[in-house]
This record gives sequence, structure tokens and C-alpha cells, in this order.
Amino acid sequence: MRTEPLRIAVFASGSGSNFQAIADAAMAGRLDVRIELLVCDRPNAGVVERAKQAGVPVHTFRPKDYDSRETYEREILTILQQKQVELVVLAGYMRIVTKVLVDAYWGRMLNVHPSLLPSFPGLDAIGQALRHGVKVTGVTVHLVDGGLDSGPILAQRALDVEPGDTEASVAERIHRIEHRLYPEVIQAIATGSIRLEDAANKPKEDGTAP
Repeated sequence: MRTEPLRIAVFASGSGSNFQAIADAAMAGRLDVRIELLVCDRPNAGVVERAKQAGVPVHTFRPKDYDSRETYEREILTILQQKQVELVVLAGYMRIVTKVLVDAYWGRMLNVHPSLLPSFPGLDAIGQALRHGVKVTGVTVHLVDGGLDSGPILAQRALDVEPGDTEASVAERIHRIEHRLYPEVIQAIATGSIRLEDAANKPKEDGTAP
């Protein structure tokens, strides 16, 4: 059993509502983690101010200042290792993650996605779902494997699409679910209820290992 909080880093690009939900849960004692770092590719993003208000160290960068994704990820990886980060939490991070980080944190990097994967991966998942006329959509928390929202699924929660729903109305309810589900999954990892080594080694549908 762990005696110290789980050391995590949150990666985000936007307003940071999921970051805030995680930080609030930690400050309220519902989440046995210590947020060691926020990583953000947009120095002026709202999440940066949220992190400062929460007392979380921030690393910002501009991708255009680097000659490749791998270059800035190696820089980030060095900081993560210095801070002994155990779990990377992607929370609205709008960059493609390369093998530099995926390999270093295989089985220890999470993402939250606004659909019931494997349906509607990628951008505009809510819009994709509504254009397909689905009656049920939802939220998925999964491990990151370097593919397009293709890693092993850790948890899902469904949401009924009601007549007259718009992308905005569905998105509002999706975000409320994310803000509850993501901290719950992180806490389950922190307490050992979810064993990431088991999820990471789970055979894929074709019978092969990840």
C-alpha cells in the first residue's frame, strides 16, 4: 500500500477545466496525488493561471521554437524525471505525443476523450457522434499508446443524447462527467484499485500484446 501521494503531471492546452477538477479533488482530500507539474504548449492558455492559483509549477513552451516534437518532448521528459513524476495525465492537451514520452511512460500515461471509444476518436468527437445520430455517447479514460485514442480503456461513462440536443448542450454534460470520472480513475490508480500494469498488458482484440 502506498504511503505517499502519487506524483502526477498534467498536460493541457486550453482553459483547464479538467485540470481544475483534479486540483480541486486533491485539495479537498478526495484524491491522493501531488500535482508536480503542469505542462502547456500555449503560454497564454487559461490553464496556466489556474495552475499558478493552485500553487502548481508550470512548464510552458511554444512548439514552433523547436525543430521537432521529439526535441521538446525530450526537454519535458527531463523535467518529469527530475520531479519523479509517476503518472502523466493528458487533460485537453492538443499535441500529438511521440514515442519519446509514450515509451518512457508506457502504461503510466492517461487521456480522457469525449466519446465511448472506439467510436469517434480524434477531433470533434461530440460533433462526429451527433452527425451520426447516436442515441448514446459518453466519456472514456484510456491509456495512451501513441495511436489515435487507441490505447487500452480504463473506464467509460455513458450519456443519453436527448431530442433537441446541440453540440453545446452535449458538451456541457460531457464535461460534467469528465470532471467526475477523471479524478475517480486517478484515485483508483493511486489506491491500487486499477492496476495499470494489468491494463497495459491486456491483449488487444486481435490477440496481440500492446
